Amino acid sequence: MEARDVPATLIRGAAAIMTGLSAAPRSAGPDIRIRGSVIAEIGALHPMPGEDIVDATNCVVYPGWVNTHHHLLQALMKGVPAGMNAPLRQWLDVVPFAFRMRFDEDMLQTAALLGLAELVLCGCTTIADFHNLYFPGIAFDSSGAIFAAADRLGVRMVLCRGFSARSRPSTTPQPLSMPPETLPAVLADLEKLTASWHDPSPAARRRVVAAPSSLTQSAEAGGLKEVAAAARRLGLRMHSHLAESRDDVIFCREKHGLRPLEYAASQDWIGPDVWFAHLVKLDTEDIRILADSGTGIAHCPGSNARLGNGVARVLDMRKAGVPIGLGQDGGAANDPGDMISEAHFAWYVHRAGGGHDALSIADVIHWGTRGGAEILGLEKVGAIAPGFEADLAVYELDDIRFAAFHDPGIAPVATGVRPRLKRLLVGGRTVVADDQIIGLDLAELRRRVGAAVQRLMTV
Repeated sequence: MEARDVPATLIRGAAAIMTGLSAAPRSAGPDIRIRGSVIAEIGALHPMPGEDIVDATNCVVYPGWVNTHHHLLQALMKGVPAGMNAPLRQWLDVVPFAFRMRFDEDMLQTAALLGLAELVLCGCTTIADFHNLYFPGIAFDSSGAIFAAADRLGVRMVLCRGFSARSRPSTTPQPLSMPPETLPAVLADLEKLTASWHDPSPAARRRVVAAPSSLTQSAEAGGLKEVAAAARRLGLRMHSHLAESRDDVIFCREKHGLRPLEYAASQDWIGPDVWFAHLVKLDTEDIRILADSGTGIAHCPGSNARLGNGVARVLDMRKAGVPIGLGQDGGAANDPGDMISEAHFAWYVHRAGGGHDALSIADVIHWGTRGGAEILGLEKVGAIAPGFEADLAVYELDDIRFAAFHDPGIAPVATGVRPRLKRLLVGGRTVVADDQIIGLDLAELRRRVGAAVQRLMTV
């Protein structure tokens, strides 16, 4: 069974519609009409001949989640014992760096399908995947494998083409360390990927992004400027990890004599076409640099907590006007693998630090939907409003944990519980129906995953 296209769809009788818009976070609805890929009307609507009717009684409708930072490759690396209580630098060595060179094309496809299945079943429709399995002599097209998996599930894919043009220091021996690429090879591949995959349209299903694995460590200073110039010439956005841990700040000061954000600015790596993951270790001047330049953040509170790095100052960033999106960061660093638990944790952790009125559920939904789409440059994605792409998650509130909610609209984020998906649409196309991913046999995928994990553990 393949994902279904219909000429028109009417989602009817929703108990609540959360728009993802900060100015108008709710719609009275209760109905949403979709024509082609786009939301046509919202209100009290009557069915029209030929429409696919989705009965949304006792359902809440959200925009599809927009995940601004992920690592699909790491979906096969959950719960690795050596990394469970390790700090970031050691965790990198004993988890992703220890396993990534063992991947062949089939294992990468398995990891991508697993990670995407986790995200799709929580209602995520757009994924920015930070993919960095590239090295001289690689025997398969790893970029193509990621796009193929996204096409199979029917989601929007923003491929952040990671690279390391210099070796990073390691805390452990790395017999299978990944050799660095040359900068000319990286630039040539960015040109090729742009021609093959990149769609600059405001409702793109495929995008390519230039993404050094670590801005402070993956290339020499001149190389970063060269990549930035090439990315802007090609019309690509730019993304990297930055200031995730105290070690990154220390390294940047010792190597470059600057704080991470100062260094980014010195290398032309700030601006409205740039966003960074994590940004945990910032001071007030760093936040000013972000705000003044329009540089965004993929806020990853779950992995930041899981790895013991701290809590990013996103409340201060929001006050300053910094663009904010949510990133799940992948199951190896953030075990749940879904966006609902990420939004729930973001709501909790910032109220814990900022007070009872620091952050609303509507704020968090905005970060995880329209806010993230704006950072990715997808101007017609991430909101429930006429003219926007029909990326919609219709959640059934039949779980007993939702039964007593006076306001059903907030129930998924307030509980952190994944509701049953009655329907998930991407550009008007059904990719999940009655909590089943169309075109993907989960039992078979579980078998593939089990075999792949055994291979990773025994190679």
